[in-house]
Amino acid sequence: MQFRRLALMGCGLMGGSFALALRQAGLVTQVAGFSASEATRHKALQLGVIDVVCASAAEAAQGADLVLVAVPVRATEDTLRAIDPVIAPDALVMDVGSTKGDVVSAARAALAQHLSHFVPAHPIAGKEVAGIEHADANLYRERQLILTPLPENPPERVLRARQVWQALGSRVLELSPEAHDASFAAVSHMPHLAAFALVNAVARQPQGAQYLALAGPGFRDFSRIAASDPNVWRDILLANRNEVLQQSARMRQALDEFERAMQSGDAAQLQRLIEEASQTRSRWRLGGADSDV
Repeated sequence: MQFRRLALMGCGLMGGSFALALRQAGLVTQVAGFSASEATRHKALQLGVIDVVCASAAEAAQGADLVLVAVPVRATEDTLRAIDPVIAPDALVMDVGSTKGDVVSAARAALAQHLSHFVPAHPIAGKEVAGIEHADANLYRERQLILTPLPENPPERVLRARQVWQALGSRVLELSPEAHDASFAAVSHMPHLAAFALVNAVARQPQGAQYLALAGPGFRDFSRIAASDPNVWRDILLANRNEVLQQSARMRQALDEFERAMQSGDAAQLQRLIEEASQTRSRWRLGGADSDV
């Protein structure tokens, strides 16, 4: 498996890490990059992430046999529409978006000629810092990668998508877009929302700065993801709002259970609730068999 040209749409953490990983694996001859920011494009070139700076998405995709769309999810449709006329007959097109229902809708709206070339993907990887300067060739190693193939995808193209990510060290699973969005609302999007809300709740109190100064490892570990890119997470929470709101309601119900036990002084019930969570968390393993995803 060898690609003559990777067209990188979005020279940030996720796209840059994919390009570096593909290069490290010896699977690509040339990387052409486009990003909305000219400064970002040139920084990617200076860092050796890309070989060619392109002034448009279509220019980058011209002649590419592998295209990765690594833009904010709200920009997916415009990006796909821009490249549709120039997608090569043998090209594989993928994305790295954290939501899939909206991405599939965007692809159906934008790819008039080449929908069958697009295999939606979501790598379960990232950092709490954004930007091309944080790109890491090992970001996807030993991480899950979710494919949500379309009925229009030929089996050989889905297989090729699977092989690409496996070559980068990822463990590949397949889900429907609907199952993907429901699953990650529960285990990714809702945890981020909870972290954002907790940090704001603490910081907005009159003594918030003092409380934060006293915080230890527990607060650090729980709140780490609250430092995530605001633009990315604004789009994710809005794109998957129905599923996230359902998870938020379930979170409120669980929190209500804890509050009722504390208000009534029911130590036995409080212990049962904590033990239930503790045992579930103890059994859980990252990407392990205890997860339905």
